[in-house]
Amino acid sequence: MKAFNHCKSSVKKFGGIEEDYHAIHSWFDESKIHCADLRHRILRHHTLGVAECEKTFGIYIINSDGKKVIVKSIAEQHILEDLSFIPSLQDWLTNVRLQRWMNNTKTKPRKMNLA
Repeated sequence: MKAFNHCKSSVKKFGGIEEDYHAIHSWFDESKIHCADLRHRILRHHTLGVAECEKTFGIYIINSDGKKVIVKSIAEQHILEDLSFIPSLQDWLTNVRLQRWMNNTKTKPRKMNLA
C-alpha cells in the first residue's frame, strides 16, 4: 500500500487531513529506495519499527483538528494494513538464511565496480 493510501486510512480513523500523517507513513516505506520489493519491510515493519517511529516522531502528533493522535497507533495501523499483524524483528530474522559472509571477518571487502 502506498503512503497516500495509508494517510487516507489514518484520516478515517483519527481525523484531520492526509498531510497530518504523511511523514510517518513515508518514514515506514523509505527503505523502498534501497530495496524496491516487499523485502524492504524487514527494516521497519515490526515491533522495533513501531518503537523507532515513536522515537523519531514523538509520543503523539497533533492533527489538523487539534486532536492528539498517538504515534504508536499510527505506526501499528500502517503495519497492520500492510501485513495483517505486527511481527517482531525476530519473526523477520528467523526467515533470513545465514550466509558465510555474515560471519567472516577475515576476508577482504569486495571491490565495487564503479564503471
